[in-house]
Amino acid sequence: MSKKKINFYPGLPPRLRPFTLDDVVCGVDEAGRGPLAGPVFAAAVILDPARPIEGLKDSKQLTEARRNELAPQIKECALAWAIAECSHQEIDSLNILQATMLAMRRAVEALATVPTIALIDGNRCPPLSIKAHAIVEGDDKVHAISAASILAKTARDAALVALHEVYPQYGFDQHKGYSTPLHLERLREHGPCPVHRRSFAPVRALMEPDLFDSL
Repeated sequence: MSKKKINFYPGLPPRLRPFTLDDVVCGVDEAGRGPLAGPVFAAAVILDPARPIEGLKDSKQLTEARRNELAPQIKECALAWAIAECSHQEIDSLNILQATMLAMRRAVEALATVPTIALIDGNRCPPLSIKAHAIVEGDDKVHAISAASILAKTARDAALVALHEVYPQYGFDQHKGYSTPLHLERLREHGPCPVHRRSFAPVRALMEPDLFDSL
């Protein structure tokens, strides 16, 4: 019985693919641009066509339980994978966009197998030494980007659960640093902790109230 042929690029028609069959393709995605605290993560994944993984899609479309099931499968079956991050200090120093680009570059450069092209989720690419191509909603169109999305998301969630052990008063294990009503309530109650992003407006408003009152 022949194996079922897997389409690794379900939303990317062949005529729009910016690579050839000779390319070693890695998918790249980030997690954690929007939160008020903690690092931003990125992952890069080179899938193995001989070891397809069922159920890859944008991590936001998956339950936490399903992401946690898929992450170890990706690590086991991929030809190569890497996860990188930029700290909250780097985010405040560089700005969140540049910190995200840096985390993506670190992830690609950490791959044990060197790719020839990186497919980046979104509308812009980090500076890389290899070819790079941005694909809007790429995490739904390229399985390697979907896999990167899952690895970045699960790694960042784990990091925020670890931060909850250090700063339990903020509930990082529940909202993962995003600006939910619970997080904003705890932020007003306790003030920013060392891992909050000082350059983000809700945090700055608590640290520099006079500046915001004058706007």
